[in-house]
Parts: sequence; structure tokens; C-alpha cells
Amino acid sequence: MIAWAAPIFRGAIALALAMVITFSADHSAALGIATLGIFGISSGASMGAVAMRSPRSVTRSIQFLNAIVAIAVGTGALITIAAGFTALAALIALVATFAVITGSLELFCGFRERGENASARDWSVVGAATLALALAVLVIPPDFVQQFSGPDGVARELTASVIIVGLLSAYLAVVGVYLAIAGLSLKWADQPVNVKKAEGS
Repeated sequence: MIAWAAPIFRGAIALALAMVITFSADHSAALGIATLGIFGISSGASMGAVAMRSPRSVTRSIQFLNAIVAIAVGTGALITIAAGFTALAALIALVATFAVITGSLELFCGFRERGENASARDWSVVGAATLALALAVLVIPPDFVQQFSGPDGVARELTASVIIVGLLSAYLAVVGVYLAIAGLSLKWADQPVNVKKAEGS
């Protein structure tokens, strides 16, 4: 996969999933787990493609590890859905595991490659955002429930599940937009180089 195509692919999946959550009336743990499963697998595949192009052995190994973790957690989430285990505890455990491990590894790669790789800043930003998701999810009390009435006077209920799935949607939207811009920036940055090579040939 071309270097600039990987973040665009990853960003497009993130944005599509964010839209699914946004326009869904069901913000249950099951929706969150399914969304994480799809994003984990697609994100892992994208990170694996990036790792294959990395010239530095240590960074490449870390990126491959990150890809494996993302795919493993994503697969585990889909298996959890298939098994019918859609409790809030499963959602919290899966999101926290995915965010802490992949966020830390991506942030590390960003710091390690700063000044050496055009994607280093993007890795650092996405890694930090992913760790922020983990922190936000872990600080929400699992038993949180708040009753309220909407503008239409209908009684509604705000639960930990609704908040966490909402946070996941916000994370996917922010990361999706950022990765799409990052991918396009990489593509445009490559164009002058390609033109010069063509002129010199």
C-alpha cells in the first residue's frame, strides 16, 4: 500500500464508523463492541501495511506488533459479539485494552521517528488521542445512570454505555479527519519529488 494511502484508508473507515454511531439511536455496548471490532481489524491492516514500508528495523517491529494487537483485539470484539456477550464490562475492557496498547506503541513510534519520518507527527497525535480515549473510558463509573427529560418532555436515561459509545464515536471522527488530512498531505508532499524525477529522466 502506498504510504499516503494507508492513513486515508484508516481515516475513511474511522469516519464511516463514526457516522454509523452518530445516526444510530442505539448506543448500546453491543454497538460499541462491533464498531471497535471493525475498526481494530481495518486499523491493524493499515498499520501493518505501513510497517512493511518502514526502513528501520526497530520501528518496523513495533509497528507490526501494534498491527497484531489491533487485529487481535478487533477479532476478539467480533467473537464477543458472535458469542452474545455484550455486557458493558466487555466494552470497557476491549476499548481500554485497544487504546492503551496501540496508543502507547503508536506514540512511541512517533517520538522515535521524529525528524526522520514524515509520518512521525501523525503517529504521535493519533497515539496521544488513542491514549486519551482510554483515560476517558476508564474514568467513567460503569454504574453511572442519570435520568433526564428531553425538549419533547419524554423521559430519557443517560448511562455509562451511552457515554462510552459516544466517546468512541467522537474519537473516530477526530482521528478519521486527522488521518485523511495527513494522508493527503503526504500525497501532495510526494508530488514535487515525482515531478523532479520525471524532469530529470
